[in-house]
Amino acid sequence: MIKIEIEPVWRFRRTDDAQSLPIMLDFLAEIRATGKISGAADKAGVSYRHAWNLIEKWSHFFNAPLVVRRQGAGTRLTEFGEKLVWAGQRLEARLRPLLQNLSQELETEINQMLPHGPLVLRVHASHGFAVPKLRELLSREPDIGVDFRYVSNQNSLVSLAHDGCDLAGMHLPQGELRKRAIAASKGWLDVKVHRVISLVTREVGLMVQRGNPHSISNLECLLDPEIRFVNRDPDSGTRLLFEQLLAQHRIDGASINGYEHSEFTHAAVAAYVASGLADVAFGIESAARKFDLDFVPLLTEDYVFVCRKQILELPAVQRVLSVMRSKEFQDAISQLPGYRVKDAGEIKTITQVFRKSA
Repeated sequence: MIKIEIEPVWRFRRTDDAQSLPIMLDFLAEIRATGKISGAADKAGVSYRHAWNLIEKWSHFFNAPLVVRRQGAGTRLTEFGEKLVWAGQRLEARLRPLLQNLSQELETEINQMLPHGPLVLRVHASHGFAVPKLRELLSREPDIGVDFRYVSNQNSLVSLAHDGCDLAGMHLPQGELRKRAIAASKGWLDVKVHRVISLVTREVGLMVQRGNPHSISNLECLLDPEIRFVNRDPDSGTRLLFEQLLAQHRIDGASINGYEHSEFTHAAVAAYVASGLADVAFGIESAARKFDLDFVPLLTEDYVFVCRKQILELPAVQRVLSVMRSKEFQDAISQLPGYRVKDAGEIKTITQVFRKSA
């Protein structure tokens, strides 16, 4: 099995110079996190002296210092250094799912040409935090091939209906909004044909800056014109859920400052808030904690996979179910704030799942 990884590289170039300069933003992020150049150097696999040479080279290029040494208190990034790191983290959050989809597409094409045959299981799911953990564990399975693509809730169900995937990820809110989510997906599901595989629950709410300086406590606070909001992309299940919440509270999205600006993932909107470009976003708790944001919970979602019942006995599916039920997966999920394993790997009918209001 051939694996492909695609990583973004930052190169800066002056208009008066043809030479470009690569910047190791992960290296600067490590300095920000630890306050130690030695630790950042070790993680990057370079000597302490070389690390300082890089910093001086980058500072000279920008004609601005990137770090400040504090007597007895380590090293911190300058405001400009912080800006570079936040820009890199926003780029990473935006591009990661897109690059993983592209690498998966290339993997599939290449592996189908090799003697061992095509990949055996196609998974379409939205990009949260539990799904990448599952993908990571499945990638370690030596004798199972998984074509894993990140798509929205509705698009995954469309793919399943048109035989574009074998497992379709889906998140369903608990409580009053569940009926609306079910209504939006019923046209793509058949109680006689499809089955549901339980996975996790996750907490969804408002991601706000550390300390919640604007005292944001509910959706009505978003109507304050001084509060800057960043939205999810229009095709995402989280955007649909947010719009359903607004309708439930009789709030017009057009009245929210920043409603028209969107980012592709939970991590991307969290990074946008953390970098100071917005005050609040709607998303999952894990993304908020990852970027050291505070979180105002609003509801809980069930995250499940939907499939055709006839594939459940396939060896590849049985291996996936085994990974879902494993202690390793449960331990990994327990480390994600706002996530909880819920009947992971348990097979249920459409009626069993959709009739529940909570």
